[in-house]
Amino acid sequence: MKRCTAICLSLLAIAFGGCNGLDLRPPSPEEPLAVEQERHRKLVGDLAVPTGMEPIRVEDVALVTKLQGTGSDPSPSPQRAALLDEMKKRGVENPNRVLASGNVSLVMVVGWLRAGIQEGDRFDVEVRTLTHSETTSLRGGYLLETRLKEMAVLGNQIRNGHVQGLAEGPVLVDPAAGPDDKILLCRGRVLGGGVSLISRSIGLVLTPGNISVRNSSQAANAVNKRFHTYENGLKTGMANAKTNEYIELKIHPRYKDNIPRYVRVVRAVPIRETASQRMQRIAGLKDSLLNDPAAAAESAIRLEAIGAEGEDALLEGIRSKNPETRFYAAEALAYLDRREAAEPLSEIARSQPAFRVFALTALSAMTDYIAYDKLCELLSEPSAETRYGAFRALWSMDKEKPLVKGELMGDQFYYHVLDVDGPPMIHVTRNRLPEIVVFGSQQQLLTPLSFSAGNEIMITSKGKNEISISKFSVQEADQKRIVSTRVDEVIRAVVELGGTYPDVVQALQEAKKCGALKSRFEVDALPEAGRSFDREIAAKEGPGGDLNHHNEGVEAGDSDKKKSPNNNDSEEKSNTKKGFFAKMLGK
Repeated sequence: MKRCTAICLSLLAIAFGGCNGLDLRPPSPEEPLAVEQERHRKLVGDLAVPTGMEPIRVEDVALVTKLQGTGSDPSPSPQRAALLDEMKKRGVENPNRVLASGNVSLVMVVGWLRAGIQEGDRFDVEVRTLTHSETTSLRGGYLLETRLKEMAVLGNQIRNGHVQGLAEGPVLVDPAAGPDDKILLCRGRVLGGGVSLISRSIGLVLTPGNISVRNSSQAANAVNKRFHTYENGLKTGMANAKTNEYIELKIHPRYKDNIPRYVRVVRAVPIRETASQRMQRIAGLKDSLLNDPAAAAESAIRLEAIGAEGEDALLEGIRSKNPETRFYAAEALAYLDRREAAEPLSEIARSQPAFRVFALTALSAMTDYIAYDKLCELLSEPSAETRYGAFRALWSMDKEKPLVKGELMGDQFYYHVLDVDGPPMIHVTRNRLPEIVVFGSQQQLLTPLSFSAGNEIMITSKGKNEISISKFSVQEADQKRIVSTRVDEVIRAVVELGGTYPDVVQALQEAKKCGALKSRFEVDALPEAGRSFDREIAAKEGPGGDLNHHNEGVEAGDSDKKKSPNNNDSEEKSNTKKGFFAKMLGK
């Protein structure tokens, strides 16, 4: 009889307790049912925090050559001693005589290995002379191969780590720097001049109190259920529980250009959750997404982490009248590769500076052809950062597409001529990749003109419709090319004569300065993160907020990076008058 009674009680407990065990304790008045259920729904982020997300600084002393008398013989110092030792190891004869020539300079080279960088990936390096150096300019210089490593001061001595990167290439100095501006003349960059010798992994570290083989395994399994890829035809999860406290994460291809978002979504993946609990949570997240703009971003991330089951709530979000809700829902749908995200994201990229960089990045993560078409439409926009941002998104999406493939000029920089509508514009970079993009294939230089391209090349007009490009070098015979006034022909002639990427950039900058180049000339006109969105202004402007403004005929530049993103009547102005390195992008 007792046994039958026990069995009956057990069956009753299962009937009332469901699949979550035999806990029949009712929630207290202070602990609502939703909170009690949330105790059973741990997310990956409740157990672990990300690691490997900070960039690693690598550096070393090095030698810049090809300076025409603007270099200097460095004073005795640990840096000079280290450079001399390196030169001897590389078989340089009479290194002291080389340093005293006046055509070289000792410099400090610094690079940053970003999170997730892989062996063979390229990165920028910064070059600068030492504080008391007598070098007057690095313009036209070439950085010799440098071994980059982590350095630290231990026991009043500089300790070097293992070599983690190599750097070499032409030094890009601010073309706008005047002859007396020693600070700018003695600093520069080698774009894409660094090559990583290591692969950096990212991962999750379990927090104290959660460290166990069980938690590590459960978290990894939850991530693999949501994220996977295929290697050699086999389905492979993105997480690997290495130890009881560390989970290694592979970067999912869709998030390759937005690793921080990838980590946020991974941490929002639920570890254990029943179907009914998930439905209830989706309903709550949908309500938060649609009715609480301040919580819309986090709600969208959590719906994205759920995956396909969260898409219906996000689809309703892109129909919202609130611009924030619409953006966050569309962004999440893009990373879920839903084609419905393309239209709202392209409109946001066109008209909303606060969200532009994220909208373009999300579009580039999509595989649907409609995303490609929408990005192509943005190439003709008046805004410089919108059209160049669209170009970068297209290149990231598929760099082999004929529209954006371009050509490698002189084995040193990428050159793209786009036959698109919109104001004629030339864009150059000083970050990540040496690149020139010409928006409008028929751009011309106005004569008369006279300016230089580096230390050895002069560009002068020869009549009304011809331009002479001449190279004068002490080590080579003089050379000359006669071309038309087309910008494309001038750039190609400079490269044929041995001009480097910094030389071409300097020529374009000087052409703009002297009035020979009437087209817009932009430097790193990329959308930036960190701009604010004013909910109060958007609310006053009514349904759709400022996403209904199109900034017709307004030039793009730096002004919208300072103004409220809702003040779109004067959103953007040209940044050509600003210093070339006035805005160093954060690492």
